[in-house]
Amino acid sequence: MSIIGWIILGLLAGAIAKVLLPGRDPGGFIGTTVIGVAGAFIGGWISARWLDHPISKHFYDGATWAAAIGGSLVLLILYRILFGNSRD
Repeated sequence: MSIIGWIILGLLAGAIAKVLLPGRDPGGFIGTTVIGVAGAFIGGWISARWLDHPISKHFYDGATWAAAIGGSLVLLILYRILFGNSRD
């Protein structure tokens, strides 16, 4: 999958993570999408590095989507913990 594919996957994973974890985000829509893209890269890297599940080159692979959404959720939770009160 190319870098453009990972960016699109990250944008979609960020949106899915936002649906799974509703509430006010300190960064708004743009922050959530950036976290989604970063989460897709980090989730894919963790999956390939430590879980011994190499990321497929196919966009529609379920494990690739799970890694991207999982990485996005983890980054979104960490972002809320660190910067959660900035929009109060």
